[in-house]
Amino acid sequence: MHQAFSQQPSPAASATAGKTIQPIMTGWRFRQVGKDNWAPATVPGTVHTDLLATKQIEDPLYRDNEMKLQWIGKTDWDYETTFAVAPATLQRSHLELVFKGLDTYADVTLNDASILHTDNMFREWRVDVKPQLKVGENRLRIRFRSPLNEVAELPKRAGYELFAINDEQAMGIIGDKGPVLSPYTRKAPYHYGWDWGPRFVTSGIWQPVQLEAWDAVKITDFHVVQRQISAQAAQLQLVVEYEGAASAGGQQATLVLENLGPDGKAGQRLEQTVTLQPNRHEVTADLRINNPRLWFPAGYGPQSLYSFKAQLLQNGKPLDEAKTRTGLRSLQLRREHDAYGKSFEFVVNGIPIFAKGANWIPADIFQTRVTPARYRHLLQSAKDCNMNMVRVWGGGIYENQIFYDLCDELGLMVWQDFLFACSFYPGDEAFMSNVREELTYQVRRLRDHPSISIWVGNNENEIAWQEWGFPVKNGPHRLAVWSNYLKLYRDLIPTVLKAQDPDRPYWSSSPSADFEDIAGSQANGDMHYWQVWGGTAPISDYEKQIPRFMSEYGFQSFPDLKSVALFTKPEDWDIASPVMKEHQRSAVGNPRLKEYLLRDYKEPKNFASFLYVSQVLQAQAIKLSAEHLRRNRPRTMGSMYWQLDDCWGVASWSSIDYYGRWKALQYYAKRFYSAFLVSPHEEGDQVRFYVVSDRTSAVPASLQVRMLDFNGKVLFKQSASLQVEPLTSKVYLEISKDKLLKGQDIKKVVLACDLQANGTTLSTNTHYFALPKEMTLPKTNVSATWARTTDSTYQVTLKSTALAREVYLSLAQGDGFFGDNYFDLLPGETKVLTFKSEGATSLDELRKRLVVRSLTDAF
Repeated sequence: MHQAFSQQPSPAASATAGKTIQPIMTGWRFRQVGKDNWAPATVPGTVHTDLLATKQIEDPLYRDNEMKLQWIGKTDWDYETTFAVAPATLQRSHLELVFKGLDTYADVTLNDASILHTDNMFREWRVDVKPQLKVGENRLRIRFRSPLNEVAELPKRAGYELFAINDEQAMGIIGDKGPVLSPYTRKAPYHYGWDWGPRFVTSGIWQPVQLEAWDAVKITDFHVVQRQISAQAAQLQLVVEYEGAASAGGQQATLVLENLGPDGKAGQRLEQTVTLQPNRHEVTADLRINNPRLWFPAGYGPQSLYSFKAQLLQNGKPLDEAKTRTGLRSLQLRREHDAYGKSFEFVVNGIPIFAKGANWIPADIFQTRVTPARYRHLLQSAKDCNMNMVRVWGGGIYENQIFYDLCDELGLMVWQDFLFACSFYPGDEAFMSNVREELTYQVRRLRDHPSISIWVGNNENEIAWQEWGFPVKNGPHRLAVWSNYLKLYRDLIPTVLKAQDPDRPYWSSSPSADFEDIAGSQANGDMHYWQVWGGTAPISDYEKQIPRFMSEYGFQSFPDLKSVALFTKPEDWDIASPVMKEHQRSAVGNPRLKEYLLRDYKEPKNFASFLYVSQVLQAQAIKLSAEHLRRNRPRTMGSMYWQLDDCWGVASWSSIDYYGRWKALQYYAKRFYSAFLVSPHEEGDQVRFYVVSDRTSAVPASLQVRMLDFNGKVLFKQSASLQVEPLTSKVYLEISKDKLLKGQDIKKVVLACDLQANGTTLSTNTHYFALPKEMTLPKTNVSATWARTTDSTYQVTLKSTALAREVYLSLAQGDGFFGDNYFDLLPGETKVLTFKSEGATSLDELRKRLVVRSLTDAF
């Protein structure tokens, strides 16, 4: 063991008390400025949720209530509470009020004395309040100024307007006039509206508030630097940053560093004497862990996590402590010249990882409503569908601690955008200084998470400049705007990262080639592809894109009727109704969705059927693209569809709706992102059968190919024994269409593929040679047999005499989760799946409530 810390006792020093933290989270109330209508408030929270909880407004997300509530974002609000300070607390040398997050323009007073002015919801704010505090009750008041009113004059003052496409579009929907204002405020961009979200410009205390008391010293940061990681040894540097009081200069303290392994067993204990100095200083220690248990992305190994603790002691008594947790792994963004251009692949512990995942937006328009259970449901759903990466998109928030903790535990790599999206920003010193503080705080907060795999400057700002006409819009100011762009993403952010987290990859924009090529190049960097959907290109055009890494692509659908019923009334159940239009924020929206639907499917017979077919269409579109991207490994090394989740009830690109229900796409993702994928693909007059493997070792398997008619007659059958090669995509079988079809009508057959190993099914897939609207699918009669396995878990066995496409199971009343859904049930074959009930029920009730829908039922 290499140990930089000496093992010697601490010299005698003056006894001081340790740091204490007093939460200030209760007793809050709020009012509209200028009125005396005080009402109870919840902290953390927002003014919208407080107004809703005190019944001053109706549910903002219900029907068309959004339009009636825009006044809230244009109004100033007061929040206040009182908290008690004991005489002993007031005797402490340092008393700091800490605001973990204020949204956004806040004037803070303590006992009527002004102590703080804030202008960034993404920063922590600290202020020494010892002069203002008193023994007994203390009154803390925060006045939030309207974010819209605050910056309303800035465009005029600058002499030109900045652009933010989604802000502009949302203003048009709600009828606001004037220039867009979101780029001027360091606040969650999605609060200003997006093409999947409402416009609610919030204010409030959105993170905890606390009073910290300390005397001689406090620990301001504790960080584990991973110098070199291998299976044989982890070379670490533990970095402790402390702040010493002026009076503590020359005092002696003992720094103790301890760690726990993933098994909970204690590791090395290091001690060092520290001579305290005023202001901020760093103390470092080298630590070697032999044969470390490494952290791997999901599907590649365990998510081993080590815990570390730093303590400062005087005379054996703790002054302060800090803890952190991390996973030990090597990480590289490999970019090497090859036959296709320049690679873009994440390499973890020496393994090239094909990134399988989705984009993440905040899970509620009012982010303080996202509970730990909701975070777990969404991220566990990603893991359960074989994802290994999520992209925290740059128009939301830097997520809460629990989000990153869960990603660490689940093995979900995090592509972390900084909070800039589809906009251009000011370049004055005040703005840049504010952003520098924000970046420094957030990087230091998050850098020990092993899941964070890349920092990215912004979402789509570079491609916006190149393709969205921004230089023309900015006219004579275009050079100033582009100069500010470079100042932020090429200069400021890399400077902060070099100081705070130099070993993690940085990427200036998404999509981008990092100034080496045009943004969205297929030869270099990452790509967003929106010609399908956004440009009405045929869905088949997905297969014309072979980027190095696809970080965004998507297709819309509606939630199902149970979810729609939660934000509408039955009289709204028409996609052309005013309420349904409001819950469709894409400018092209419903007409575009219907246009695509009618290319492939007949007209659905009613509203519920339209919702169902929209989900099937979305799932089929993304399946086609995701399988294509995986087949092109290693040329392409990432598939991140837009988007995993929703922030309200809406027609959108999500695979899980706002209420937590899996759409067809989420079930499909479980199949097209599986560790092994069999993917039949028509190429000319051949059908090639690809097998993709994410496993790191070869696997012997058997592939069976069958052509069936809709009643189950086997028209063609062939099997092959394979040695599935690791970390590859390869064609293992090739059969001509003529040989497969044998003159059969392509509208009446299905190709079924099964990949098995040791009697276990690794992957199944079906392929059709005609569009659904061209096929004469049989009427189906799916039989279901129920059995109870535990108090809340059941098994349902399905069978059909004829092909049943896109079988969707639901309950007429009540809720629960089916382990599989939106699948093709082949004629004469048995499908067994699990069902977990959300509430008490019985087998008889389940039999009565089960609704089985297939594609033929929709027309």
